[in-house]
Amino acid sequence: MARPTIYHNPRCSKSRQTLALLEERGIEPLVVDYLKAPPSAAELQAILKKLKMKPRDLIRKGEAVYKELGLDSEKLTDEKLIRAMVDNPILIERPIVVAGGKAKIGRPPESVLEIL
Repeated sequence: MARPTIYHNPRCSKSRQTLALLEERGIEPLVVDYLKAPPSAAELQAILKKLKMKPRDLIRKGEAVYKELGLDSEKLTDEKLIRAMVDNPILIERPIVVAGGKAKIGRPPESVLEIL
């Protein structure tokens, strides 16, 4: 299997726990600090497809920028929501582990083991 990727925020406890869980199992993932190197719109679309989720399902609704940008509007298209996440990566739920053609959000951290 190809090396898994974790979209990681080192300040997030769930993200740190997920990374530690992988490392404890001898898995050395490619670690992407997505706040410093956000995925492109195309990458985010590919991740969403692997997660089998819609953009609205991946957005962190408790972030201040969510309300500031009016992202709760049901009129917004998937493309606009993806653009908001690319422009404001703090909105992306974390951590995300991608392995092969699958992806999983590490909430709880053990859930990522299903795709490895």
